[in-house]
Amino acid sequence: MAPSIRTFATFASSLLSQIPLLSHLSPSEFPHPLTTQGNAPSCPIDSPVSCQADAEPSCCFIYPGGQLLQTQFWDTSPSVGPSDSWTLHGLWPDLCDGTYDQFCTSAPQYHNITSIIQSSGNQDLLDDMEKYWLPNAGTLEHFWQHEWNKHGTCINTLAPSCYDKGYTAGQEVVDFFERAVGLFKGLDTYAALKSAGIEPSYSKTYTYAEIEDALTSITGSAVVLGCYRGRLNQAWYSFHVQGSLQTGSFVPSTPIGKGMRGNCPTRGIKYLPK
Repeated sequence: MAPSIRTFATFASSLLSQIPLLSHLSPSEFPHPLTTQGNAPSCPIDSPVSCQADAEPSCCFIYPGGQLLQTQFWDTSPSVGPSDSWTLHGLWPDLCDGTYDQFCTSAPQYHNITSIIQSSGNQDLLDDMEKYWLPNAGTLEHFWQHEWNKHGTCINTLAPSCYDKGYTAGQEVVDFFERAVGLFKGLDTYAALKSAGIEPSYSKTYTYAEIEDALTSITGSAVVLGCYRGRLNQAWYSFHVQGSLQTGSFVPSTPIGKGMRGNCPTRGIKYLPK
């Protein structure tokens, strides 16, 4: 989350309950391309799944922030990003109960995200970020710095000590953004809504159940929805990770947490065009 850019500081601890419980999917049912940095942690196929209380801390187990939230925005005022795509807000670890740490020390803070990714030679990643990972105010660099320093630094498997001798400073940044973008590209919120007959409109409105059902179809697990003045503008997908953030498998999971459900009304939700 980015309080200096968006004002949703209390949203995290209040949204993630009263969601219908659904069975977890296995990693093979929701495949994603793996980051394959040569000196990233090499984890066994039966690595622990995050949020397992009895697992020993290691570079192959995300703790204590074991639930990962892939968060998206639909910004219309001002309009942000392509007219036929949601945009990426972040990849946030929480503590498996709806609370979360921030600005941690598991990995170093950085203030040159763009140059780190450019130096890695991963231009495709930077192109995707410039198209989909967008703020509604401020610069791209400031937004990306905030997402890394607030959230990325709280993922223990991104610690430099989890890399082999070939580690170079900033490699963990590339891994974090690459996994976040790869996950986002497999969660096409716009297409899922459209396939259910839910399209941006100035006149039509939708129910919470209609939107939630359409997005639940993507992973098989419930999605947390957010609205601003009755206008749909957020979707949060929940995952556990089997193995490290760098090379592990994202396992769709039921949102967990305390407080009330998302702040969208039961009916009459607006989904405005960009």
